[in-house]
Amino acid sequence: MLIGAVAAVVFVCDLLTKRWVSTHMRPGESIRVIPGLFSITYLRNRGAAFGLLQGQTLLFVVITLVVIALILTYGRRAARSVPLLGVAFGLQLGGALGNLLDRLLYARVIDFLQVRGFPFIFNVADAGITLGGALFAWVILREPAPQEPRQR
Repeated sequence: MLIGAVAAVVFVCDLLTKRWVSTHMRPGESIRVIPGLFSITYLRNRGAAFGLLQGQTLLFVVITLVVIALILTYGRRAARSVPLLGVAFGLQLGGALGNLLDRLLYARVIDFLQVRGFPFIFNVADAGITLGGALFAWVILREPAPQEPRQR
């Protein structure tokens, strides 16, 4: 349930922000929000981060479907024992679904969040995937390792 709720929030936020950008801006247009730090810059991306693998929509769709299946299969079980993993998987699932929808409908994603010093322009779905991955790593690294039974 937690995974679904978090995923829904990320998905809806991604959908609404992409819709706003695509209806209020032209591709290539940029709006400075915090001068020198943050802008909204509308790009249509047919690839992955850094523009890699341009036009490989089928590959991205297949990879995304595998990731979604893994989250749905193993994520729920893990989230029952460690609720923060539910948040991590929900962030990733919502982001995966957001970008998947774009790729299925348009064979591209809309990127628009530009942070100074960050190497690429991204969207809410990308942020969910990245934050979910970071949270997942943090939870795994902070959990104590299972103890070996003592031998007598």
